[in-house]
Amino acid sequence: MKWIVGLGNPGTQYAKTRHNVGFMALDELASRHGISFNQNKCKAIIGEGVIGGVKTVLIKPMTFMNLSGESVRAYMDYYKVALEDMIVVYDDLDTEMGKIRLRYQGSAGGHNGIKSIIQHAGTQSFNRVRMGISRPEPGSPIVDYVLTSFSKKESDRLKDMIDHTCDALEFSLQHSFEQTMAKFNG
Repeated sequence: MKWIVGLGNPGTQYAKTRHNVGFMALDELASRHGISFNQNKCKAIIGEGVIGGVKTVLIKPMTFMNLSGESVRAYMDYYKVALEDMIVVYDDLDTEMGKIRLRYQGSAGGHNGIKSIIQHAGTQSFNRVRMGISRPEPGSPIVDYVLTSFSKKESDRLKDMIDHTCDALEFSLQHSFEQTMAKFNG
């Protein structure tokens, strides 16, 4: 079994913001495979299904971004799942808008959701798909920027990035994460 955690903030006011691309990617992946988010447990909304012959659980923490690790830890403890079977999908300021970057370890890089997961998992070693949102203009507060919606001119790149992320996630279910990184880290 594999489990994919998409990071975002709950609530309609955040649905289309830069900080919620992890949720957007999971929504698209669920749509592609007929998976519905119909369970509410472990401080998350959860959907289960089979993707490419692999039982896959999609998890959207409902704790708000800064506490995402609480949901991850609750899921790990309750279901006794292995951390190496997890992939976290989230927004990244240091990756260009529209690009994705896969990693299997590293610091939080200032991302509070990842910082929370590292804290609750007790390790920096877990698979990640970073979805690029670029940095704001100099002088613009990051906290405001990540909570803004994408512009109309960014919509095509956003859709392509979500599709590319889903392609990478699907590939990762059939291949090692190293093979997935080699294929999708352009």
